[in-house]
Amino acid sequence: MKWLIGLPLLAVLVAIAVALWVTSIEKAQYSQNQAHLEQHKPSTATFTDKAVVVFSRSGNTGILAQHIADTEHAHIYEIFAQDYELGIPGWISALRDARETIATITPNNIDLEQYSTVYLGSPIWLYSPATPIWQFAKDQDFSGKHVILFNTFNSKFEQSYIDDFRSLVIANGAKTFRHRYVNRGRMGAQLTTEQMLEAFDSGNQ
Repeated sequence: MKWLIGLPLLAVLVAIAVALWVTSIEKAQYSQNQAHLEQHKPSTATFTDKAVVVFSRSGNTGILAQHIADTEHAHIYEIFAQDYELGIPGWISALRDARETIATITPNNIDLEQYSTVYLGSPIWLYSPATPIWQFAKDQDFSGKHVILFNTFNSKFEQSYIDDFRSLVIANGAKTFRHRYVNRGRMGAQLTTEQMLEAFDSGNQ
């Protein structure tokens, strides 16, 4: 009987250990990604008809966004969501809300009128684009624009969620929609930053 009593406690300890492991990796990635961005700052475009809008927790998708902005000579905008900041509370919130499309983000609207092409980037949470990018897309006018969703992830995405996202941006006026992505691999055995960017550029997605 004692082992039955101990099972719930063991489950709790395992859950805590997993949370600590995942969030420690995320924090390490964030530090590495910030250092990378400091060393590889993209050129600043003056006038351009392309924009990159990104939400990124640990900075992996953020690095890809900066790379796209540099390659395409695009303006880049970052959106933030305080509920999903790095750490165990933010990670738990991200898991809880992964299938939601409503979030509190800053800024909640960006003037995209001058752009003909808009890249929207986020990680994948439980097989779906992260909640904050759904919230941004819901409130945005994409009339006549080419929209490209780009994602990085550790496991996989489900096409049904990508199709739903496409329906959302098309309903908000988008002229075309494309999806690009990079599978970075499981935590502990992921692509390097250079490999991730090379995979995106080569189209090995």
